[in-house]
Amino acid sequence: MSETEKPGRKSEAVRALTRGLAILRHVNSVGETRPGEIAKALDIPRPSVYRLLQTLEEAGYVAFSASANLVRVTRLAASLGDGSALSSEICQIAAPILAEYSAQLVWPLDLTIHHNAAMVIQETTHGRSPLSIDRAMIGSHLPMMRTSAGRAYLTFCDEAQRALILAHIRRLGDPADAPFLEPLWLARMMYETRERGLALRDAGEFRAQTASLAAPIMTSGGIVGCVSMIWIRSALSTREAIGTYAEPLTGLAARIAASMPD
Repeated sequence: MSETEKPGRKSEAVRALTRGLAILRHVNSVGETRPGEIAKALDIPRPSVYRLLQTLEEAGYVAFSASANLVRVTRLAASLGDGSALSSEICQIAAPILAEYSAQLVWPLDLTIHHNAAMVIQETTHGRSPLSIDRAMIGSHLPMMRTSAGRAYLTFCDEAQRALILAHIRRLGDPADAPFLEPLWLARMMYETRERGLALRDAGEFRAQTASLAAPIMTSGGIVGCVSMIWIRSALSTREAIGTYAEPLTGLAARIAASMPD
């Protein structure tokens, strides 16, 4: 029996493989998580989790967020079965582009995708922006009607999906959404958003201290997400924000879209 075939080493290899597969299944099932949460959920020592995640990352099956200590499955892993393929893929593509644009735009940026009548933050530069007043934003669910990302998504998604989203929001019955569900308001908002190419939130309807612009990420298959820039309302007027940042923000969204596979 060779050195590598000794029973002790073989059982260690089997245990490592079993743990690695368990970690991969867990990350795939929850969408994104932290190493400490994996250790707790699977009762695996934290050092072992980090070692196995490193191996899975080197093999291309998981990837760490560029802006937080979060791990997600990659497109390679998602292709093995049902998983969060879109969010994984768009995060890997967008993260370095967001980092590149963060110096130019200065104000914090969020990458969001639609899920269950909300926009969910997948990547953000809040942690590195000196002008951010928010932290630990990844995974946050944002309301569709009261955020620029939600408004951009509603405007640029197809009519059938828009109808389903609006019906769901009406069923939820949040009083804060009621004014923005009025047909005249919706029609005007979508017209202005299409004309501008960007959605706007600037009336204190969500977070009173801030305003935001959002550009849709449009591929051949339709809208896949949005990228938003958030600023402090007292520091920058809406006109200044649009005049200065509309073009680079739409350029950022176009860069992400062009990098997405067909």
